Amino acid sequence: MNNINFPWLVKMAWRDSRRNRGRLFLFVSSIILGIAALVAISSFGENLQTDINKEAKKLLGADLVVESNFPMPDSINEKIKYIEEERSDVVSFASMVYLPRTDDTRMVQVNALKGDYPYYGKFSTEPANAHQTFKQGQKALLERTLMVQFGLEKGDSIKIGKVTFEIEGLLKTAPGRSGFAGAVLPVVYIPKQFLEATELVQFGSRVDYNYYYKLKEGLEGKNLVDTLQATLRPASMGFDTIEERKENLGRAFSTMTDFLNLVGFIALILGCIGVASAVHIYIKSKLSTVAVLRTLGASGKQAFIIYLLQILVMGLIGAIMGAILGSILQKLLPIILGEFLPLENVSTDISLDAVFLGIITGVAVAVLFALIPLLGIRKISPLKTLRASYEPDAGAKDPLRWLVIGLIILFIGGFTWYQTGRWQTALGFIAVVAISFLLLAGVAKFVMWAVKRFFPVKWSYVWRQSIANLYRPNNQTLILLVSIGLGTALISTLFFTQDLLLSQVEFSGRGNQPNMIMYDIQTSQKEEVIQLTKDYELPLIQNVPIVTMRLETIDGINKTQNRADTTETHKSNRAYSREYRVTYRDTMTGSEEILEGTWFGDRPKSDTIWVSIADNIQRSMKAEVGTKLVFNVQGALLETYVSDIRKITFGQLQTNFFVLFPTGVLENAPQFHVVVTRTPNEEVSGKFQRDLVKGFANVSVIDLTQILKTVDTILNKVSFVIKFMALFSILTGLLVLISSVVLSKYQRVKESVLLRTLGANRKQILQINGFEYFMLGTLSTLTGIFLSFGISWLLAKYQFEIPFTPRWTPPLIVFASITTLTIIIGMLNSREVVSKPPLEVLRKEI
Repeated sequence: MNNINFPWLVKMAWRDSRRNRGRLFLFVSSIILGIAALVAISSFGENLQTDINKEAKKLLGADLVVESNFPMPDSINEKIKYIEEERSDVVSFASMVYLPRTDDTRMVQVNALKGDYPYYGKFSTEPANAHQTFKQGQKALLERTLMVQFGLEKGDSIKIGKVTFEIEGLLKTAPGRSGFAGAVLPVVYIPKQFLEATELVQFGSRVDYNYYYKLKEGLEGKNLVDTLQATLRPASMGFDTIEERKENLGRAFSTMTDFLNLVGFIALILGCIGVASAVHIYIKSKLSTVAVLRTLGASGKQAFIIYLLQILVMGLIGAIMGAILGSILQKLLPIILGEFLPLENVSTDISLDAVFLGIITGVAVAVLFALIPLLGIRKISPLKTLRASYEPDAGAKDPLRWLVIGLIILFIGGFTWYQTGRWQTALGFIAVVAISFLLLAGVAKFVMWAVKRFFPVKWSYVWRQSIANLYRPNNQTLILLVSIGLGTALISTLFFTQDLLLSQVEFSGRGNQPNMIMYDIQTSQKEEVIQLTKDYELPLIQNVPIVTMRLETIDGINKTQNRADTTETHKSNRAYSREYRVTYRDTMTGSEEILEGTWFGDRPKSDTIWVSIADNIQRSMKAEVGTKLVFNVQGALLETYVSDIRKITFGQLQTNFFVLFPTGVLENAPQFHVVVTRTPNEEVSGKFQRDLVKGFANVSVIDLTQILKTVDTILNKVSFVIKFMALFSILTGLLVLISSVVLSKYQRVKESVLLRTLGANRKQILQINGFEYFMLGTLSTLTGIFLSFGISWLLAKYQFEIPFTPRWTPPLIVFASITTLTIIIGMLNSREVVSKPPLEVLRKEI
């Protein structure tokens, strides 16, 4: 029998599994949810990409869109007019609007439309024809979120600038616009013919001009790219074709599905840890059986293959079940992610590629992670039939064990690279997973060592026995700390991060911090706006003049020369094409810190003009102290030199500028103004805004209370998606818990018999088990929360650059919930442990 006899091995694997199929299935249950998550997300991503490719024209609404922050010059229009069959113009800008029926104000995105856009796809409205009828008079089309928020109906009115429009209907969807966007800035469509009468587009107003083209037959956007680049780019105008929109959307949403895939992969890895633990417990119970096989002449290799075949078959069954569950689950993802998608409907076809990949992945991870405990079978001696403790575990010395560990690392990295296409992400993911697992495993090992080393010998019998169970043979401390701990860490990190972002916004509204900023104030309106602010007894925290300009040259190099420069001196093209909004003052604010150079607040007596630039714009300019910058200020060239580099802390509701001029230079330049104040409560804020909009329709307001509500809405929607995905990790951890508890039940029965033989009663055994699961649940969740604390601190310090002030209520709820579940699952399994009479167990072969 020393030769490999495969038919015999299959027959032995089948026979041995007959009494253990339920126990074998428990170990593959750990990977079902992970495979389901991967199959669901992969199918969803494939369907989404297919739909984007098919619906690209409808998402753009046209064959071509030209974008600019200024009206298209006639010279440009004449050059590209030959391509158009039809053209529509959309002028977009943010503005405050007034709602007479509810006496409310709200910042919205106003879209002034001229033409029959969209040419592909359609506006979905109520009534169905409202997207056409609103163009036939002084009427407006309002996005659903705005209508619902204020309880508006068709026939109500909305005042935009100086013009009052009748609400013609509700806009449900528009080409390329997701429902999520409406929570940030709801859109209002008006006919472009009334735009001038609103008096909202004035000097300094930030306006976007979009020109949508339906091309003549035989012309395609992708074939016009070179011509358009040569015509539009020098004029600082951008464009978007169907092919580019398809690529951009595909890239954006592939990033989202990559992230979701990695979250699902974490759930699968947790399941794999459960596989390794369950197989370890299963093989422990089979040591005597393997020793008997060895006594009868079977080789260690043959015994290994027998149990490998069992794992392989059960892994295949688990992977298939996970793929089926994932195919069902993927039909829910378009509903869960609907508000983030530009498509009204996403296909839910089953992806055979995703199913096949899920099955292959499931089998691979089941076998790979089961190999670590399985390898020990090869070393089992026939003497195990006589002496159970004949040999110590030599697994750590087995070179194949390290080979398997290397294969696992390669698999994790390879899978991550396959999902993201970036080896840097793969290495980073391996590092994060490895550090998390090592930290959790290290805590578990330390707990077992500490309990054994400092065992409380004077405690009561029940407590001593419970604590001893943390390091006894077949203990579950390591597996539960890793699986439940990592799932808890995901959920807690989400809560911490969400609270950090919200608390940062709330912090800006405390004390004497400003909470309202008014902008686009014309010079002729400045004094009246300031007087209105004083009439409401509001503080005038800032009154800031703003001058718009463009950058002509950097050390004598203009935009055209920079584009042709391929050396290290090449600057970012964005440095030349952007519109700079600058101010002038003689002092720095509390949010600014000089990193290099000296700031000249008052213009020196010499003719040299010194300006301060922020460090982030300095990097794109590749500028240094002394660099010569020539600005175009409304047609007048202004020669300046960099005096210093500043760091700006963006943490409060106030004005910050990348370029800062000294006083005595720009006072006579065309400018508009920003006023910053603070309102004591929401009621005063509402009344003040209503009077401001009525008197100064062009002035827009950023209100911190509205920002807080918007941020809260956004974070709640995003966190729901992440919680949904993190749920896979939690459920996987619970499945690992259940399988570990059930698989160790037989060992618990033996221990129970010994304890009862020694005089322990039913109540004491239940207390011992209850205390043990309480400690396991507590250690698991506390370790996860501690890990999330560290991750959240790193995010706060290095990613968001905000103070780390966590709120403890959500993590405490997570702690209580998961710990309670651990105890309940453990105690339900303990019923059978204490219900069997000792003699029945002694007579029964386990």
